[in-house]
Amino acid sequence: MVAQTGNTGKIDTTIKEKPAYVEQLWKERKEKWNVSRLLILIISLLAIGLSVFHIYTAGFGTLSSWQQRSVHVLWAVLLIFFLFPFRKGKEFGIIDILIVLITIVTAGYMMFNAEGIQSRQGNIGSNDVIFGTIFIALILEATRRTNGILMAFIGVFFLTYILFGQYFPGALAHPGIRYEKMIDHMFSGTLGIFSEPIYVSSTVLILFVIFGSFLMRSGGGQFFTDFAFGFFGNKTGGPALSAVGSSALVATITGNGAANAAITGSFTIPLMKKLGYSKRFSAAVEAVASQGGQIMPPIMGASVFIMAETLGIPYIQLALYALIPATIYFFVAGMVVYFHAKRMEMIGIPKEQLPSVRKVLLKQGYLFLSLLIIIGLMVYGFSPMKAGFYAILAAIALSWIRKATRMNFLDILAALEDGARSALSVIAACATAGIIVGAVSLTGLGITFSRFVIDLAGGNLLLLLILVAAASIIMGMGMPTVSAYVILAVLGAPALIQLGVNEVAAHMFVFYFGVLSGLTPPVAITAYTTAGIAGSDPLRTAVYAIKIGLGGFFVPFIFAYNPVLVMQGGNTTEMVIAIASAFLSCVFLAGALEDYFLGQLGLVKRILMLISAILLITPGLYGDLIGLVLVIALIIWQKKFNTIDINETTQKTG
Repeated sequence: MVAQTGNTGKIDTTIKEKPAYVEQLWKERKEKWNVSRLLILIISLLAIGLSVFHIYTAGFGTLSSWQQRSVHVLWAVLLIFFLFPFRKGKEFGIIDILIVLITIVTAGYMMFNAEGIQSRQGNIGSNDVIFGTIFIALILEATRRTNGILMAFIGVFFLTYILFGQYFPGALAHPGIRYEKMIDHMFSGTLGIFSEPIYVSSTVLILFVIFGSFLMRSGGGQFFTDFAFGFFGNKTGGPALSAVGSSALVATITGNGAANAAITGSFTIPLMKKLGYSKRFSAAVEAVASQGGQIMPPIMGASVFIMAETLGIPYIQLALYALIPATIYFFVAGMVVYFHAKRMEMIGIPKEQLPSVRKVLLKQGYLFLSLLIIIGLMVYGFSPMKAGFYAILAAIALSWIRKATRMNFLDILAALEDGARSALSVIAACATAGIIVGAVSLTGLGITFSRFVIDLAGGNLLLLLILVAAASIIMGMGMPTVSAYVILAVLGAPALIQLGVNEVAAHMFVFYFGVLSGLTPPVAITAYTTAGIAGSDPLRTAVYAIKIGLGGFFVPFIFAYNPVLVMQGGNTTEMVIAIASAFLSCVFLAGALEDYFLGQLGLVKRILMLISAILLITPGLYGDLIGLVLVIALIIWQKKFNTIDINETTQKTG
């Protein structure tokens, strides 16, 4: 929460964190032990063990592909069944005990028969079919508990499609696959459940989640927050701009929009409200900034690691490609906030009440070094897995520079536990996404779907982009971005590529709209999270968040037509022109949205500003020139209008 301190009057931007269970147990170690306390200890040990396993294998070598991935999934699934009861809101009961026992037996069979299961691929035995069926059921149940029934239902739907394809209509129909062959494909090899999503989850993704946990525990989140407030706080729209900056920086660590909104929103939203911003505006700003953290390098969201593997390019290179579109997204949001503050005549926070940027950098700037280490190692040629391993060690070592950030043994255990717990929902989603990937490869659905949507769009690229964007948003509703991306990467992106969209731009397109589904009703999870903190209407907050983040909905269309913005093709001159026109377009789009540019605009000038914004982002020199001429005319008109208005006011008061 935000508070004014009685002595200095400075803004308190402290992030309040719940203590991890291991710390709680240690502090309460003298109390009487019971079943509940024993369960908490088991959960803590399992979570810490999962993190330690992945840090160790990252540093000293992984198991064989199938074993590494199966241990990763089984461990996470077991932890999920301890943490998330069968009935939401109820205590751990008989059904949970039975499911945990079944999970342990299944894990035993898979671990002790790992080589045999893989060697029998293509000709599996009856025991493999039984345990493969149980394993799939466990994954779907774990997904239901962590990601909701919709995601689990999608997994069941694709399994049904495999078995009963002959009953599906038209081009979607296929002869149907035998049950044993389906289990073999999903369970015995690395083409189904243990395909790309789980490969990335078991090697890279969980390492970065654990790293984020260590960085937050050592004060990295506090550093980003203090830096953003010190830098933006005293400017026009400062509190809201600070929320955009701090939420974006923290979200690059967490990689989860709703989780980040809960962390940073607890102090940015009350502060904005306290300084005069409406509940709805405060919640919408935080939602846009938090959700956008998934597209902002260097860490970004889980989907980007999978995208890098799918495209066959280094992650750090893909992060570089994503930099300009992400910057445009936040620039639009920042300009909307700025123009809103100018229109409402709102001032910033007095400088004496804000953290000093210089002091923040001197006292806490070293915490940022672990992020630079990740980037540096990957640029130098290290794998993301190795970079994550060394970054975790660096985060611990750097925390010891000052007593205020120093991590002791309990802090390290708490960070290990937090990291594992934070990764569970994504691991379950990746496992179910593996079912979808397996279904697509087994049935040939990818080619069929691509032909279907291209025919539906009549070969028109714009219509196809709109269809895929709508599908991405719908897929993203109620499920993690990673799941939405995986589905559209194998279904939607190939269709875009067939109609001439650059491969990187096509995958970025579906990724962006999967991320933005967190802001779009009816399942705008991030917007609803911030609305709950602000006490505003959830639906109205989501609609307003779309307005603030509207640039994010246009950016993917820009780079789909003009891949120069994702650094694909074009020379330096073309890239400079494309970037300059895109940023200029953002200014006018924001002005049109907020009805302000060098003063109040009015309907006619708002429409003209919107037209100029569209012309500036349309590929081609003529569009840029016409947009620029229109902009200059608008500036002259607006300045003349404001001068006349000021003169009339002066005469009346004189």
